[in-house]
Amino acid sequence: MSFSIDGKTAIVTGAAHGIGLAIARHFSALGANVMCADMDEAGLSKEVAAVPDGAQVEYFAGDLREKLTIANLLSATLDSFDQVDILVNASRQVMPSDVLNQDDKSVETMLEQNVMTSLRLSQLVAKRMIKQSAGQELGQAGSIVNLSSVAARRAHPDLLAYSMSTAALDQMTRSMAVGLAPHRIRVNAVAFGSVMSSSLQMALKEQPSFRKDIENHTPMGRIAPASDVAETVQYLASESSGFVTGQILTVDGGRTLIDPVEAPAH
Repeated sequence: MSFSIDGKTAIVTGAAHGIGLAIARHFSALGANVMCADMDEAGLSKEVAAVPDGAQVEYFAGDLREKLTIANLLSATLDSFDQVDILVNASRQVMPSDVLNQDDKSVETMLEQNVMTSLRLSQLVAKRMIKQSAGQELGQAGSIVNLSSVAARRAHPDLLAYSMSTAALDQMTRSMAVGLAPHRIRVNAVAFGSVMSSSLQMALKEQPSFRKDIENHTPMGRIAPASDVAETVQYLASESSGFVTGQILTVDGGRTLIDPVEAPAH
């Protein structure tokens, strides 16, 4: 088996910032064709303009909560690269919740942004993967990787909605893996905690003391760079994980193995 994704076409959502951007850059450096998707058109344009000569990278800006936007993203990918082999659902949102406020809409917002968007795009892309692999009997038809969080397994009073959405995303991953296995499409997720995501960067700016809390409650004693997640996603996207599906791989330096940290999980 090979870790290579050279020549493969990947859609990476949430690719204008943070971990999504790190994944897009990593995939491009390894020779993949990459369609970067995000709502931040200015951010996408800036990043794509900076890619090295010869890299096959395009971008698509739009609100992926809209079904038409998702359809247009797939069309743009096929227009640019003719196929799609890998989908990385890295677009996500973190927001606080009030557990006693019945008017708080954070649960609905988080489920729509972090679960339904990934579900709809995965369904559409999976149909394309099935169509383009018709007549092939060997190898994978496609790989879908969702970005989740250790918040799915840990409770924090301010992250009710986010925790619910990531837990739902984990179960979506398992269910889709079973449903798509007969079509040779694998579905997995990466749950991260002690990784420098965009949301964690913002949290640390607001409360710098969170860094020491996280480091003290992480057995490896540090916050990992986003590249650690990107390399894990590469493994799940490649043929090296050809018999791996429905799995939630944890990238957190051992943080979920010990007592919960007081700082939010991002």
